[in-house]
Order: sequence, then C-alpha cells, then structure tokens
Amino acid sequence: MAEIQFSRGVSEPVVPEVRLTRAKSGNSGTATFIFQSPKIFDVESTDEITGMYLVDEEGEISTTEVKGKFINGKPTTIEAILIMDSADKWDRFMRFMERYAQENDLGFSKAK
Repeated sequence: MAEIQFSRGVSEPVVPEVRLTRAKSGNSGTATFIFQSPKIFDVESTDEITGMYLVDEEGEISTTEVKGKFINGKPTTIEAILIMDSADKWDRFMRFMERYAQENDLGFSKAK
C-alpha cells in the first residue's frame, strides 16, 4: 500500500497534482505536490500538519516543506515540496510514485 499522510498514521484520501523537475545530470530533483481541498482541512479534523509523509512497503519518505494556502481566511490548498538530492533518492521516490499511481489510477504526462 502506498499512501500520503500529513500527520503520522492519518492517510490523506485527496489525490494531489504532482509536478516534477530534475537536473540534467540526474543527481537531484524536486516534486511539488498540490492538494486541492484536502480532507485534513475538514472542520472535524484536529490533526496538526507536521509534514508530508509518503508511506509504502519500503518505508517512509518525508518533508517538512509544507505550506497552506488560504482564501478569505479559509484553508483551501496544501503545497508540499520534496527535494531529492541524489539519484538514489530520486529512484526511491519514483518507486513510491509508481505504486501510488497504480493504486489511484493515475497517469503521467511530460510537460510541453
């Protein structure tokens, strides 16, 4: 199972838009996750956003680079940035994304 969490142990069911960039050398890259109206913002939710955690059978990938966006004082969007500073970390991230995409019926398209 591959899932995304904002607080440990609480899965986020909203599937994000994910934007990837990678250095030409292949040694580093970033993934920007954009969640529109994530469930963690539900009125009943009291969970604190401590970071974003990508959890699968290999373990956990995490980032604390998480920002909320607000409209008229109400939270609407979460943007999280994951920085991968080695080819190994990029490969590990891609294995997670393959599992996550398969479980959530996602596709991949290159930017034009």
